[in-house]
Amino acid sequence: MSNSSSITKVFLLAFTDTRELQLFQFWIFLGIYLAALLGNGLIIIAIACDHHLHTPMYFFLLNLSLLDLGSISTTVPKSMANSLWDTRAICYAGCVAQVFMFLFFISAEYFLLTVMSYDRYVAICKPLHYGTLLGTRACVHMAAAAWGAGFLTALLHTANIFSLALCQGNAVDQFFCEIPQILKLSCSHSYLRELWLLVFGSCLFFGSFVFIVVSYVQIFRAVLRMPSEQGRHKAFYTCLPHLAVVSLIINTGFFAYLKPQSSSSPSLDPVLAVLYSVVPPALNPLIYGLRNQQLKDAVWKLILKYAVFEVHLSCVL
Repeated sequence: MSNSSSITKVFLLAFTDTRELQLFQFWIFLGIYLAALLGNGLIIIAIACDHHLHTPMYFFLLNLSLLDLGSISTTVPKSMANSLWDTRAICYAGCVAQVFMFLFFISAEYFLLTVMSYDRYVAICKPLHYGTLLGTRACVHMAAAAWGAGFLTALLHTANIFSLALCQGNAVDQFFCEIPQILKLSCSHSYLRELWLLVFGSCLFFGSFVFIVVSYVQIFRAVLRMPSEQGRHKAFYTCLPHLAVVSLIINTGFFAYLKPQSSSSPSLDPVLAVLYSVVPPALNPLIYGLRNQQLKDAVWKLILKYAVFEVHLSCVL
C-alpha cells in the first residue's frame, strides 16, 4: 500500500484460527464485559442515588467507573464481534476512532487516578483541611481537568499517528487498533515528530507518576505515625485498592507503549493489552466495592429496592 489514504480496512489480530477457540474467546470476553458493565453500572447508580456517598472520594470513583465503561466498550465489543463472525476487519475510520477513544479514556483514567491519590493524601495527611481543599467546586474542576487532559492527549497522539504514511501493509498484530502496532505500519521518516510525541507523552505521564509516588510516600509516613492501630488499618484499607489499580495500569501500560519494537512478540503483546485495557475495568468494581462497606451497603440497598419494586409490580399486574 502506498500510503494511508489508500487504506480502507485494517485487519486485527485473531487470537486463534481455530473456530472453537474463537468462540471460546468470545464467551470469555463476553463474561468479562458483562461483569464490567454490571459492576461499574451498580457503582455509578449507587453513588448517584445515595446522598451519603456524595463525597469527594465517591465522586471520583463514579468518574472512574464511567471511564472504565468507556475504555472497555471501545475495544472488547469489536473483538467479540470479530470472533463471533470469524472476521478480522475494521474500517479505517473505525480504527482511527478506536485509537482516539481508547487513548481518551485510558489517559483520562490515569489522570483521574492521580487526582484520587491527592484526595487520599489530603484525607490522611491534612484531614482538618479536607473540606476546604476538596470542596464541590474543586472536585468538579479536578475531574474536568482529568477528562480534558485525556481528550487533549488523545487528540494530539491520534492526529500525529494518522498523519504518517502507512505503507507496511494493513494488518495490526493486536485485537484492537493500538498506537505501537500502527507505528509498525509506518514508512515515514518523521523521526523528530515521533520523538516529540514520545517525549511529550512520557513527560506528562511521568509527572503524574511522580506525583502519585510522592503522595503515597507522604501517606505512608503519616499512617505509620498514627498512634491507633485501628486508624492505621483503616487508612491502609482505603489506600491499597487505589494503589493496586495504579500499579496494574502503570506497569502493563508503560511496558506495552515504551518497550523497544524489537522486543515485541505476537504472543506477548495481546496479553499485555488485555492486562491494561480489559482486566482493570472488570476488576475495579471488585477492588473498590468489596473493600468498602459503605459502598457495599449502598449497592445492596439498591438491589433490594429494585427487587421489592419488581415484586410489587408483579403483584399489581
